[in-house]
Amino acid sequence: MKHTQMPIHVIGLGVNQAAHLDDAAQAVLSSLSAHDVVLGAPRQHDTITHCAHLARREDLPKLSTLKEAFANWQSEGTKQVVVLASGDPLYYGIGAWLMRTFSLESLQFYPNVSSIQVACHRLGLSLQDVQVVSLHGRPLVSLRRYLQSNKTLVLLTDQYSQPKHIAEECVKAGLDQSEITVCEALGYEQEKVRTFVANSLIDTELECDPLNVIVVKTSQQASLYPSSVGIPDTSFVTDKGDGKGMITKREVRLAILSYMDIQQGDTVWDIGAGCGGVSVEMAYWHPRSQIIAIEHHPDRLACLAANQDRFGVMQNLSIVAGRAPDVLVDLLAGNFFTDNNAQHGRPNKAFIGGSDGELNALMTQVWELLPDDGSLMVSAVTEETKYQVMQFAQQRDQAQDADEQSLQVSITKGERLAGQRLFRPSLPVTLYHFRKYTATTSAINTNHKESAQ
Repeated sequence: MKHTQMPIHVIGLGVNQAAHLDDAAQAVLSSLSAHDVVLGAPRQHDTITHCAHLARREDLPKLSTLKEAFANWQSEGTKQVVVLASGDPLYYGIGAWLMRTFSLESLQFYPNVSSIQVACHRLGLSLQDVQVVSLHGRPLVSLRRYLQSNKTLVLLTDQYSQPKHIAEECVKAGLDQSEITVCEALGYEQEKVRTFVANSLIDTELECDPLNVIVVKTSQQASLYPSSVGIPDTSFVTDKGDGKGMITKREVRLAILSYMDIQQGDTVWDIGAGCGGVSVEMAYWHPRSQIIAIEHHPDRLACLAANQDRFGVMQNLSIVAGRAPDVLVDLLAGNFFTDNNAQHGRPNKAFIGGSDGELNALMTQVWELLPDDGSLMVSAVTEETKYQVMQFAQQRDQAQDADEQSLQVSITKGERLAGQRLFRPSLPVTLYHFRKYTATTSAINTNHKESAQ
């Protein structure tokens, strides 16, 4: 149901015990009949008791059932629905869900001041100088990707991300001197704004209003979590310890990340993900892209899940346990994901880091799935693997459907042996990158080739 005949009014309530609504929002409430609906949380309904309306009051259900509720109301003859929202409905509010579900023609928004703005003003912070992170309804560990030194974070919280939980995450990150300011019940008579040092909150049973916004000023201490690409190998959990297991090494990873050039909104498959060096790093730096890590080895799967948790990439990194290419059929059918996951369709980019003897079939199948301008990157170490990739490259030459780039990365690292410095070489890794031409580009290339002949 992308379109509905009945108008939906989304009213931001501001940050006050009694909502301060503009004339347009008040006029909407006044126009409601007994057949109409005002939808919101109990606390939100309480803020508009001074605004008389005739509509029936409905408590906000889970979003998984809300679409059906709208359909039922419309079938019952409801002419208008008012959705009560906290502050700015389109900034970490219900407005985003409504926009995904209904057409803009059905929606009218009435924004107000948000708790984020009020918290910043209480502390004299410019909104453009902070980073807003919503932990509401999200795993607490997703905070980890933001816990670098010298940052100011404004956190939207729930019962699982209260001050003590935030302090524990700061301490785990090595930022135990960070300042945590708890802004409680903003706009209410019982409003409080209190500041603590992270390590002092660990053993403190702090009682605070569940309605809060938390501001974290991270310390200058070195953080466990990286602030630039190229996460050290030793930071990963691996099946052999000390970053020596089945993981793409840092220097090779940097080349892969550069060539793949992940963009916002990309869907990327990492096939043969191992312990997750490539997929975790892609997910960490590109929170608005969906990364699918495919691995079948049980020990490596356990390490992959541990690294997903360690770096807080729970929301945009999905792990698929299975052997490619067979598992790709179920992956395309969406059999691995629940309705609560982001929609996972075909990839527009893919990296094959391990094939378990199925490289020819994998490259062909993935290439057929990729859209125009999609890209495939393959790493090869053994001569047999290189030969298979070269055969695939020759097929691309014949089809004139790809731009190919390749490079060999050979790393020699300094070590000490018996107190003396030496450089120990690693096996060279050959990387192949294929970008899929559009149909127009393929035709132009073919014409050029025929003209040259």
